[in-house]
Amino acid sequence: MTRTNTPVSRGPFAFWTGMQLWKQIFIALVVGLVIGVLLNQTGNADIAKSVKPLGDLFIRGIKMLIVPLIFVSLVTGVASLQNLSTMGRLSVKTVALYLGTTAVAISIGLGLAVVFEPGVGVDLGSAQAVTAKEAPNLVDILLGIVPTNPVEALVSGNVLQIIVFAIFFGVAITMAGDAAKPVRAFFESAAEVIYKLTSVVISFAPYGVFALMVWVAGTYGMDVLAPLAKVIGMVYLGCAVHAVLVYGGLIRLMARLNPVRYFQGCIEPVMVAFTSTSSSGTLPVTMMAAERNLGVPRSVSSFVLPLGATVNMDGTALYQGVCAVFIAQAYGVDLSSGQYLTIVLTATLASVGTAGVPGAGLIMLSLVLASVGLPLEGIAIIAGIDRVLDMARTALNVAGDCAVSCLVARSEGQLDQAVYDTAHVLRADDLRTVAAGEASMPAAGPARVAS
Repeated sequence: MTRTNTPVSRGPFAFWTGMQLWKQIFIALVVGLVIGVLLNQTGNADIAKSVKPLGDLFIRGIKMLIVPLIFVSLVTGVASLQNLSTMGRLSVKTVALYLGTTAVAISIGLGLAVVFEPGVGVDLGSAQAVTAKEAPNLVDILLGIVPTNPVEALVSGNVLQIIVFAIFFGVAITMAGDAAKPVRAFFESAAEVIYKLTSVVISFAPYGVFALMVWVAGTYGMDVLAPLAKVIGMVYLGCAVHAVLVYGGLIRLMARLNPVRYFQGCIEPVMVAFTSTSSSGTLPVTMMAAERNLGVPRSVSSFVLPLGATVNMDGTALYQGVCAVFIAQAYGVDLSSGQYLTIVLTATLASVGTAGVPGAGLIMLSLVLASVGLPLEGIAIIAGIDRVLDMARTALNVAGDCAVSCLVARSEGQLDQAVYDTAHVLRADDLRTVAAGEASMPAAGPARVAS
């Protein structure tokens, strides 16, 4: 469906509603950060906490969309492939890219930590032990991804089980042929409805982001950040390096696309991920950006992105590398080249094995530390800044999801070059237009170009 040129009525806040959505989110993030720090420094942290429900409301709205969006979009995407060999090809490409970039990410984290030595001079002798949840074994993981009761999986929000059931369901629709046309039509209509609802929820992103940043900065302030500033700096620097060199490099060299357009197109979900610290929670925004800003067709995005939100943990893997070396240095342990390799392999495999487990970051870190004989007590000091680190690593995870969706779509010859090359400027007005039914959000054609 093509976009209409019907002008949107302008009110007294036209300067705000007509602004690019990513700018709205960025302004809200910065203002929230400043206000939060001021409240913390003036002893008014309780005021910051009182704003948190507004952010929680936005997160609840996003979470409301996760299960129906994953299930409906995956069923529609798989059913639209029409060819099971195509799905197999997409699966191999997607998983290979996710695992490959994860291994590179942890290598970058290890390299930065070795060079800048964030743990030298830090005393962890007083750290209290933290008990991490036990990671499931391989057999339990394999059995656990297949639901015994699909309805229960949907109700409980077990993302891995939902993905598996949705893929099987979509394959069955394809195999059933003409007899399944009414079912396919139903899910296609349901997908359109969910996308409309998504546009409504996303329009509240700036206000949710503002409230969350006021709460984070107001609660933690600078006191918890200063002693471990070097670790925080390493994680944030590593995430930036990985995004620019790895994702940007793959987009440029493998897909032959302009990396600037890629970063522009994924900035909205990256900012939402930064404040919400949830890859799955950001999924509705990620799918909207991939299809509307980057030209990724729904047949690809509906398969690659839900899988990435669950399996792709580049940011978390990079964080494991920095933290493992930090803890080793703080305890005075010299790691051998074999131990570094063990960390890379363990974190890469654990990124898949613990993807659907609550507290996956803590489980991964405990696995990495145990694999090379480092004391688990070191997790205690990391826990104090985990929220701050989680913001960066989640943002990188989502950026990776967008990059892989572009690479897979390009390799399949399905990327819309015209949409990708357009300087997209999604505005609040655009979201209202989509919600009103005047345009189709996922594949509405090029957005307006900034003046």
